[in-house]
Amino acid sequence: MAALSAWFWNERFWLPQNVTWADLADTESGEQYPQAGHILSALPVALGIFAVRLLFERFIAKPCALRVGIQSSGPRRAQPNAILEKVFVSITKCPDGKRLEGLSKQLDWDARKIQRWFRHRRNQDKPSTLTKFCESMWRFTFYLYIFSYGIRFLWSTPWFWDTRQCWYNYPYQPLTSGVYYYYIKELAFYWSLMFSQFTDIKRKDFLIMFIHHLATVGLISFSYVNNMVRVGTLVMCLHDASDFLLEAAKLTNYAKFQRLCDSFFMFFALVFVTTRLIIFPLWILNTTMFESWELIGPYPSWWLFNGLLLVLQILHIIWSYLILHIAYKALIRGKVLKDDRSDVESSSEEEDTALNGTKAIHNNGANRVNGHTTSTSQWAEE
Repeated sequence: MAALSAWFWNERFWLPQNVTWADLADTESGEQYPQAGHILSALPVALGIFAVRLLFERFIAKPCALRVGIQSSGPRRAQPNAILEKVFVSITKCPDGKRLEGLSKQLDWDARKIQRWFRHRRNQDKPSTLTKFCESMWRFTFYLYIFSYGIRFLWSTPWFWDTRQCWYNYPYQPLTSGVYYYYIKELAFYWSLMFSQFTDIKRKDFLIMFIHHLATVGLISFSYVNNMVRVGTLVMCLHDASDFLLEAAKLTNYAKFQRLCDSFFMFFALVFVTTRLIIFPLWILNTTMFESWELIGPYPSWWLFNGLLLVLQILHIIWSYLILHIAYKALIRGKVLKDDRSDVESSSEEEDTALNGTKAIHNNGANRVNGHTTSTSQWAEE
């Protein structure tokens, strides 16, 4: 283990030339530098945030949802049937025409009744609109808070106005309490999102979102350990700028405030594209790749850090394309797009397709979101 630890924390990888971990130890004068052990303090904070979320959703978000008319009842549950339940769990959740015919003979049920049972069974595993509203309201509240906190904190820092300040005297930049608390809050929140994925109702984007949260935790931790916290705070604040707008769009969608939802989504798309495709490369990548090269020069973890940021920029381009595609269709059709991860399915066209021997299709053109007919486009979510 000692050999593995020495290999992992190799100074020649993590730090610029002629700098050692001993140089970044806490000094007698009281100066502190980021330490890997600080990251562990985010775990109990994450549990606290998760507990606050449960209280917030129950005592604040739920009454707000009921106030705007969102029903507390979930989707209609399928009647108990051991044979169909076994097929649903072990074989398929969307039986084709041939299997429907076999089940119809076995149960002496009409094929349409069996298809309706499978639709109800799929829907009962999905969160209700009330659950999704509460989740989005929690995320909206935290994203708005952490973005406001980040702007307020960075406004008084020199590197917010001059990014070259991120690299002057690097890595001998003492850790301030403002930077420390900003990092711990961001890190703890994403840890709490990872925890909650295992307690929430499973959605079909579970793995994608888990990888996203894990990558976010990794990037935040990486920048903290090698004391790139100044530029790290800029990256975090920039990415928080649009998140609360997306959650606001979801909230108004669930509450059936259609025009307000469309306005929020268009504003979200504008902010997202501006921050990720213009400000991020011109402000963040410029300082991490060019200004830092000039002031401190490259070293192994510098290459990795910039490589990860370039991968992030590629993802920004992909996400921006998807968001603009959705926004364009919303403008053309005049309808908001749907969160396809968990909305309840509708009936007729799916049943007819299955009865004709074709595999049932989820969320077809007859789908509705909170009473609003939609296209087959989907919400674009990070």
